[in-house]
Amino acid sequence: MKPTGLKGKVAVVTGASRGLGEAMAVALAAEGARVALVSRSADHLDRVAGQIAAAGGEAAAFVTDVGRDEQVKQAEARILARFRQVDILINNAGLAARAHLTELTPEEWRAVLETNVTSAYLMCRSFVPHMKGRGYGRILNVASVMASVSLPGRTAYSASKSALLGFTRALAQELAADRITVNTISPGLFATELARPIIENPELLSQFLANIPLNRPGQPEEIGQLAVYLCSEAAGYITGADILIDGGWTAR
Repeated sequence: MKPTGLKGKVAVVTGASRGLGEAMAVALAAEGARVALVSRSADHLDRVAGQIAAAGGEAAAFVTDVGRDEQVKQAEARILARFRQVDILINNAGLAARAHLTELTPEEWRAVLETNVTSAYLMCRSFVPHMKGRGYGRILNVASVMASVSLPGRTAYSASKSALLGFTRALAQELAADRITVNTISPGLFATELARPIIENPELLSQFLANIPLNRPGQPEEIGQLAVYLCSEAAGYITGADILIDGGWTAR
């Protein structure tokens, strides 16, 4: 990719205040995209926007709870007023509830499904109409290796990420005629703040690495480059796919 490979494109990234969302937003901006950063955390969004601006890119922060219909509609209006178009949508906002089924409350279950699945539906419903009729569009839904394999205490999380795979396959067919591709990225263990309790615990990290042939966590920059490729013109024949980036976990 050239440094201006996404020049002229506008990307909306949810969960952009840290971790994988931040990495993807920064990577898209480095390729010339203007980026709408969406999250519930104003301070962290401003930090990411500042980072992108310092590198010569353009980004704006939009504090939004993407699981709430009215807030998504407000974000749609504000983003369109600021950027006038949307070409790329990355649904990365996520929530994990680690508890065995009998200890998982209905409120926790609903919160995970709302954040991980309903948010993707709401964001796509708002922004897909602005992509249609332009001959190009990219939607990436961030699922998880936990949609293919799982662990005890991950019932809600695995269910939500599996749902995203079906959502993606159906939407890819609905939007193919408009040349809008829809794919999922399914990360394994990555060195992010969310994974810090695992990475900083030698015994727990060793248990995870035993499942990963490459024997290391992924780095956020690696998922950033994958997102850049899937959003580029070069990936125009990839749609309805789930791209695993898991160090070989699911190959075992």
